[in-house]
Parts: sequence; structure tokens; C-alpha cells
Amino acid sequence: MASDSVRLNLQISPDLNEMIERIANETKTNRTAVIRQALALMKVAHDAKAKGKHIGLVTDPDKLDTEIVGLL
Repeated sequence: MASDSVRLNLQISPDLNEMIERIANETKTNRTAVIRQALALMKVAHDAKAKGKHIGLVTDPDKLDTEIVGLL
């Protein structure tokens, strides 16, 4: 661990742990990487909301399929 890193202890439900494990296995990474990526996505959502933008999912870049609401 880098000297400028901070260690966190985190309590999560068994269901959330299972989900993190499944994503880690499917992406051939580890739980730490999954949580880091999740937090990076949360930062993107937070920054976008601060700029009055919306977060969503698209199949066609010209059409919003699903808007993600209630995240922040």
C-alpha cells in the first residue's frame, strides 16, 4: 500500500458483498477495484449534478433510454 493511502474498514450487507464479489469475478479484478470504480462513478454523477446535468443510460447516443434519479 502506498504511503499516502488511507485504509478504510467498511461493514456491508452479505447481499452487497456478494454483488461486489460477482462484479469483481466478472471483470477479473478484485473487490477494492470494484469499490474504487464505483466511487469514481459516484464522483462523475456528483460533478454532473452540480453542473445541472442528468445521468442516464443509452443504447443510441441520440436517445436517453433510462435516466438515473435519486442517486444524489
